[in-house]
Amino acid sequence: MLDKLKTIEKRYDALVAQLEDPATYGDPDLLRRLTKEQKEIEPVAEAYRAYRKAEEGLASAQELLADPEFREMAQEEMQSAREQMERLREELKILLLPKDPNDSRNVVMEIRGGVGGEEAMLFAADLFRMYALYVESRGWRLEVVGRSETELGGLKEISFLVEGEGAWSRLKFESGAHRVQRVPVTESSGRIQTSAATVAVLPEAEEVEFAIDPKDLQIDTFRSSGAGGQHVNKTESAIRITHLPTGVVVECQDERSQYKNKDRAMKILRSKLYEAEQARQDAAIAAQRRSQVGSGDRSERIRTYNFPQGRVTDHRLTGDVKNFSIDAVVNGGLDPVIDALVTADQAERLAASGGEATP
Repeated sequence: MLDKLKTIEKRYDALVAQLEDPATYGDPDLLRRLTKEQKEIEPVAEAYRAYRKAEEGLASAQELLADPEFREMAQEEMQSAREQMERLREELKILLLPKDPNDSRNVVMEIRGGVGGEEAMLFAADLFRMYALYVESRGWRLEVVGRSETELGGLKEISFLVEGEGAWSRLKFESGAHRVQRVPVTESSGRIQTSAATVAVLPEAEEVEFAIDPKDLQIDTFRSSGAGGQHVNKTESAIRITHLPTGVVVECQDERSQYKNKDRAMKILRSKLYEAEQARQDAAIAAQRRSQVGSGDRSERIRTYNFPQGRVTDHRLTGDVKNFSIDAVVNGGLDPVIDALVTADQAERLAASGGEATP
């Protein structure tokens, strides 16, 4: 493992040298690739250098032990160095875990109302608001691709793009069935009802990575419609694209421009086909995603939003860390939930790797 850390540090120094070379800036593609690689390995290189510095500090303090005048100070410095080295060892273990190749990608998200009628559609709208607020808090960009609304303001379904650094690495944990327990606005007797909505998160695929043969596409145009099916546009600007080999259908009607709707629909289609191809290559991932997203039935859940009790429970977590304040979460405060899921995922992968990666 020490050899691996030395190799990474050496590569990092080489990247820094290349990025300081004026010739590199004459090749935008090369500059982008080098910058991306440097950013990916920089945390490992910096942590390893900090570890070596602490190791040197420990050795220097040990040399002072023989001098009675500096013995107490040396013991304090040795304790501090050992604690720092232990912390950095754990940090390096996590940093050296295999990276998700999609972590740097933008994402495509879809929310659909599940079991629960109109209340499920209203909950789907609440989930979209939650994600929109979270995206804003992270400084990312959200772009709605298509939506189907109800007359009461609920969402039958909505598709949207999220663009920003680390979007997939955070939002990938949101895939699955979300359940809500509350008194619906449509309930006159005050009874608590359980409803569900499903969230799917897909990594956005670039055109150069996943080519689609135009002959495999059937493209239809139609008028955009609002809540209740009312036509809101007199021109046929909405787009429906069907991928004939797979039967995947994508619609986009959020823009007045047919060109923009087609461009967004192609982004969604490309991401769906990319994700399907990845699933075929890795049966375990495919099985995991099916178990998360499911059919939207209330019994298949990854998270419950319990309004009467004021808490959100993530069922993939255990102990005290699985419950969160509902007011914070539904208003975009998802970071504590996602942080806990990231930590649990890292612990699981560390256990699977046997806890290696110690300098």
